[in-house]
This record gives sequence, structure tokens and C-alpha cells, in this order.
Amino acid sequence: MNSRLLEPVRLGALELPNRVVMAPLTRCRADNPEFAPTESTARYYAQRASAGLIVSEATIVSAQGRGYPYTPGIWSDAQVTGWRRVTDAVHAAGGRIVCQLWHCGRLSLTEFHDGELPVAPSAVNAEWKMFSAQGLKTTPTPHALSRDEIAAIVADFGRAARNAVLAGFDGVEIHSSNGYLIHQFFSPLANRRDDEYGGSHANRARFFFEVLDAVAAEWSSSRIGFRLNPMMNRFHGMRVDEDTLPMFEHVVRRTNAYELAYLHLTEPYLPNQLDGAVGAIDDVARHFRDIATMAVMTNGGFDQTRAEAALAAGTCDAVAFGRPYISNPDLVERFRAGAPLNEWDADTFYQGGDRGYIDYPTLGG
Repeated sequence: MNSRLLEPVRLGALELPNRVVMAPLTRCRADNPEFAPTESTARYYAQRASAGLIVSEATIVSAQGRGYPYTPGIWSDAQVTGWRRVTDAVHAAGGRIVCQLWHCGRLSLTEFHDGELPVAPSAVNAEWKMFSAQGLKTTPTPHALSRDEIAAIVADFGRAARNAVLAGFDGVEIHSSNGYLIHQFFSPLANRRDDEYGGSHANRARFFFEVLDAVAAEWSSSRIGFRLNPMMNRFHGMRVDEDTLPMFEHVVRRTNAYELAYLHLTEPYLPNQLDGAVGAIDDVARHFRDIATMAVMTNGGFDQTRAEAALAAGTCDAVAFGRPYISNPDLVERFRAGAPLNEWDADTFYQGGDRGYIDYPTLGG
């Protein structure tokens, strides 16, 4: 059978041998004082190098951006060295990898900031339980960023993008979704500012475009992607309402002028996710395909059959797979052979160590 998934595709300057993308997957394995990728991290990504493209786990742009234990950063020399080990291993195995740049904003805890509050557009608590070394803890009310502090974070993204060049990545993806800092600026639930960063669509998008400009100063726009999750609802302090879709349409239309590599979208896939949400849509990629001029990648609970159908329908150019890539390092080969997939062990997703990380079997044993 002909497979669209296994056909090559171009995303901006990124030439991919297939349309199977490894989605960004937080694994909490940077268990060292430097929060740097390890030898096991390099092996983990190299095992999955047959993906058309790997999007790295979300990688924090500064110490202030932390929101979880043992997530890697890309602000220090040690972290750049660790990521260079990863990219070298992926390239040696014939793969391509971009770095997802991340700031958690209010989705964080004081223990990650030496007792200081996390930061956000406004002092509005997400009221969400976050992972910590002592178990789940509820978020505190964050510190509202000043203009100078916003400018400093924009500079942090620029530095992170520059460090991604030094680390040997093939591009970068701006994490502007899932309720983290950039998404918080988009949402009137989290952003209640009355200055140039709040209120109108253009104002709430201002921080994102300042970040994009800082990243584009370090990378060709054709090697920059960005991720959006417009239909995130009742999760991470976000809700969908009648203004949500117009806000994200505004963002995508403005990004068209940048000629970026791709738009990475998340589909609603949780049970009853959109119940009661006014203005919600259940086919995100189809909707934004008509608005975006760059390539479109979609993600959200896809299996091989659904992915092939989405590609055949023309709603996307590539499909990102998350949990299947945790347990199937040779996912492309399994799709090609029509082979069954390994089941994942959710207990090992974030626990640290090599079990459930680099020990899943391939077809060749």
C-alpha cells in the first residue's frame, strides 16, 4: 500500500525523508546540577533518528523558565555541550533535530526559583497542581512581569536560539502553547494587563512576536517552527471561549509574513475536552490549513491510520507522534513493515533513569 507518511516532505529549509515527526516529550532525565542532557539522552534521541524530524523535549531558556524537576536547559555552556552530544549522535544516525524553546511562566513552583515566585503576564494563579520532588503541589499566585522583565525574557529566548546554533540543532521550535508563558500572554484568563501587552489581539500577541523576532535574529526563518494548542480547555488554567479562535487566527495570519518552516498544532484528544466550550472546533489542522501559508504539522493521539487519513485529506504536511515514540524507537520501521507497536509504560515517563527510556526493543531485538 502507498503510504503518505513515508514520503519525503520539505518544511521550510528542512528536508525530511518522511512525514513521521517525533513530538516534544518531557522526560525529566536531566538529573544533574547543570540540568544538562546526558549520555543516555544522546542515546535516546539517536535511537529515534529515523523519524523525519525530531522535535526535542521542551528545553528551558533560563533558570527562571523552570517549571518541572530535571528538565534540560539551553542557557549555559554545560547545557550546550550536552545538547551538542545529542545532535552529533542524531546526525551520525542520519537524523534531523530541532530544539523546542520553553518558558513555563506561572506553571511553576517557588522551589524551582530559590523561594521566589514564578512569573506571568499578570498575578493570576493557574490553580494547577505541578510535579515536584515531593509530589504534586498547587501553583502559587505568580509575580506580574514588568516591561523590563519582559524584555529580559525576550533576550533569554534570543540567547537560547543562539545556543541552539552552537549546539548543532537543525532549527528551533518556539513553544507557544499548552498554557505556558507565551500562551499565558495570549489568554485573557492569564493576561489582564492594561498596557501594550494586554487587551487587544495585537497587544496579547506582542510578546510572542518579540520572541519570534529575537529568535529570527539568530536563525533563518525557514528553520523556525512554532507550536500552538488553540483548543486547550480546562487544563493548565486555560479555557476556550468565543475569543479564543479569533486570537489564534490573528497570530497565525501575522506569522505568515515570516515565511517560517512550519506551524505545529495540537488537536483536541482528551475525553470531553471541549464540552461546554463556546466557539470550539474539533479539527484544528483543517481550520488553520486555510489560514497558514507555511507547512502544517499536527499532533494529538494519532495512530498510523488516522495520520494517513489526515495526510490524504490534505489537512497537514506531517504528523507528530508522542507516546508511540516513547516505546517504539523504530516507529518509522514499524509503520513501514505494518508491525505491531510496543506498549508504553506510563510509570516510567517522568521517573528518571534508563528504564522506560533507552531499553524499549526494536524489531531487530
